[in-house]
Amino acid sequence: MRINITGVFVSDQRKAQRFYTEVLGFETKRDIPVGEHAWLTVVSPEDPDGPELLLEPNEHPAVEPYRTALMEDGIPLMSFAVSDVQAEYERLTSAGVEFTQPPVDHGPVVTAVFNDTCGNLIQIAEERPQS
Repeated sequence: MRINITGVFVSDQRKAQRFYTEVLGFETKRDIPVGEHAWLTVVSPEDPDGPELLLEPNEHPAVEPYRTALMEDGIPLMSFAVSDVQAEYERLTSAGVEFTQPPVDHGPVVTAVFNDTCGNLIQIAEERPQS
């Protein structure tokens, strides 16, 4: 068993696609029309055949209360691995990304949290080798 697709609910699929590709650096993998929306996934250019992130419309009635509660409590919806949190923080900040938590050193991991502009907080994390 392996993770194939995981999803993030977004308020606007095209806006999310632009943010996740043009700002974060993911690549569009699938963009298949499905009614008024699309089966729209992005992947890491470092692993184009790896797990896909589905940019899913947030139309189900349970989605908005859930996302609002996470945002209000400052809880990230998901976490992306990076090799250098500080470098990504600087790159993304210069691209206009709003961080709700700058890099924080937690010992074995460094994290930062940003707003994806589509209703979610996303964490980036750098794991440090354990001695």
